[in-house]
Amino acid sequence: MISKKLRTVFLMLVFIPIFSFADIITVKDSAPEIYVVKSGDTLWDISTLYLDKPWLWPELWRTNVHIINPHLIYPGDELRLVKNQQGELVLELVREPLKPVIKLSPQGEKLIKAAQAIPALPWAVLKPYIDNEMIMSQQAYDLHPYILGDQNGAVRFATDNLVLAKGLQSENKQVQIIRKQNEIYDLNGNFIGIQVRHLADARIIEVDAKEQNLLEILETNLEVKRGDRIIPMSSQPLAPVLIQAAQDQRGFIIDDLEQHNLLGKYNVVILDLTSSEIETGTILGIYSQGPSIIDGQRPRYKDEGSRLERFFNKDEDEIMQPALKVGEALVFKTFEKASYALITKSAKVIKRGMIVAKP
Repeated sequence: MISKKLRTVFLMLVFIPIFSFADIITVKDSAPEIYVVKSGDTLWDISTLYLDKPWLWPELWRTNVHIINPHLIYPGDELRLVKNQQGELVLELVREPLKPVIKLSPQGEKLIKAAQAIPALPWAVLKPYIDNEMIMSQQAYDLHPYILGDQNGAVRFATDNLVLAKGLQSENKQVQIIRKQNEIYDLNGNFIGIQVRHLADARIIEVDAKEQNLLEILETNLEVKRGDRIIPMSSQPLAPVLIQAAQDQRGFIIDDLEQHNLLGKYNVVILDLTSSEIETGTILGIYSQGPSIIDGQRPRYKDEGSRLERFFNKDEDEIMQPALKVGEALVFKTFEKASYALITKSAKVIKRGMIVAKP
């Protein structure tokens, strides 16, 4: 007969409680009454300037009929923090009419350049990860052509070096050189894929050879070695991002890009949430769950004591602690079996195994 207390434990195993605060708009005491948007600002920076929960940014515009899309603001816009008739703090916008910028080409043709809204995220910081870091299957990685060596018998190569590559057949003459950095597993030990690092850009030089090609290394991020793989260069334009809070999504931090054990603000983590489960721009809360507690005559943590002691006390009730919020992360790149997120806030050290869920 299962005790009432034990049934409660089973329910907790299925519905692990996460303690966080409700989505209530709280404007910071330090928020400016007037702010003029500058070139170089990001929507995330400005949202954080006003709110502890930046994903609630659209709510600050709730009574402003002049704003169709609160995610589109421009340099020169003046933001004014005022109270509405209900006594709620809201933002008002003062915007001068956007004047078209006319550029003259050498042929004298007039080109009208539209004003550009400020970006949602600091793409200058994230772009290296977006362009150069990826997760792929081991099979896909093994199929790519690879570096053989050079005429000098060197084992390391850098910018302006000429190297020989095997198996390279590409219509695109611009390529990237990559290397397997790490194998990614979920918390159950299931293989997710391999983390790949971008080493260098290169271009194919035509030579009279059947199975080999000559490559000129154009620019290196890290030194190139024999056996490093070659993929076609692809630079995808950054799509507009809508910053939003996660709802029902729930996952775990399973790794990070630098293989650090202890992580903090602005480190990039790998989540077990897939591209079909989460979108770029989603904000997640990071939650830490303490060790389970054995409720007996002498309460103790689950892993305390010897194996023999734990065996004889195995009928005692196990209480699972609630998960407490310790940080936030923003998803900026998704893959078939995982996703990358930037830690934007941390109240304590972030570790592998922590829960990510609604912020």
